[in-house]
Amino acid sequence: MSGPLDGLLVVDLSRALAGPQAGMMLGDLGARVIKVESPGGDDTRSWGPPFVRADDGTPESTYFLCCNRNKESITLDLKRAEDAQVLDQLVRRADVLLENYRPGTLRRLGFGTERLMELNPRLVVLSISGFGHDGPEAHRAGYDQIAQGEAGLMSLTGPDPDHPQRVGVPIADLLAGMNGAFGVLAALRERDRTGRGQIVRTSLLASVVAAHAFQGTRWTVARELGSAQGNHHPTISPYGLFRCAGGSVQIACGNDAMWLRLCAAFGLAADDPRYATNADRVANRDGLTALLASTFGDIEPDELLRRLADAGIPAGRVRSLDEVYAWEQTRSQRLLVDVEHERLGKVSLPGSALRTFAVDATGAETETTRVDHRPPPVLGADADTVRDWLAGPVPVRGVPVTSDSAAHSTTSGDAV
Repeated sequence: MSGPLDGLLVVDLSRALAGPQAGMMLGDLGARVIKVESPGGDDTRSWGPPFVRADDGTPESTYFLCCNRNKESITLDLKRAEDAQVLDQLVRRADVLLENYRPGTLRRLGFGTERLMELNPRLVVLSISGFGHDGPEAHRAGYDQIAQGEAGLMSLTGPDPDHPQRVGVPIADLLAGMNGAFGVLAALRERDRTGRGQIVRTSLLASVVAAHAFQGTRWTVARELGSAQGNHHPTISPYGLFRCAGGSVQIACGNDAMWLRLCAAFGLAADDPRYATNADRVANRDGLTALLASTFGDIEPDELLRRLADAGIPAGRVRSLDEVYAWEQTRSQRLLVDVEHERLGKVSLPGSALRTFAVDATGAETETTRVDHRPPPVLGADADTVRDWLAGPVPVRGVPVTSDSAAHSTTSGDAV
């Protein structure tokens, strides 16, 4: 169960979160990922607390651990000719190169697009920036919270318009990494057809704007400007967090049939014209929220969830992270993976969102999800192994072909 990308080699020059997230996703799918770090290491190795200390007292950043499993680590100072030569050798062998320097930095280090494609015409390059690789503000450094604010997400998040709020995880970085990995797979598919590599570009700004979903078209089409309004959906009602005795539950009434079932289950007036349609319920949300708070006020959360389930109303609780990782459903989806870290011993990490299955002629499924995960590497831990490997012959590559034919690789293999 080595994964569908087994045989692909990824050279990961990125640091912080967006690029490393993309690299980890490719590694989770079976690619060999060699993480190239500066002699001081990825910035996130120093981000904390919290740190976890090994038996010898060495601190390991939990931030770094979150986005660097299934990678090897080698340190290179690309301003030194001998280290730049090592990167030359890696690029010649690579299928994919990841970088999230500010636009122009890699060129100044001697590895601009022309040089990379000269070294390896079949190379797919993923380049992630903060605000895009061109345009009047391409030069800006990108950090997640700044991007959340600049891309409008904070204006939609929080209790009200006067209190903009960032999302509780670095969502701009994570989305950029996910988009980047998706783009890499598309470029590899294109390489199968043409034999040529491609440059894939995305940014924190692009990734957040592209995720505006209905809030985007709410403005671009309807000219209605969304704003933060707490834990209730702006266009569906009732859909949000509702207080009850000793806690709260979340409810999602996605259509009128669900609303009628909710009314029947809790003795509400189904013929009240204020709440007859979803548009009516949205227009009268404050009154409906107060009505449901009064209805649920004497019901404990577990009992309320049971009654909602019996009525066929989608509902759920708000779990803390310790509850999430102890939840059997989380574990059943392989969302925790155990690895043996060189310094920390056995540690558990949040797992991949993807599972893969082979299906035979009878329709029977066999899971092929990768389970033999490598731990996030200690800085430079694989330098000798990688250098010894580079001392061997360069694998033979397919010759670039026209778009009518097929060619397949024969290689083995936050601040942005």
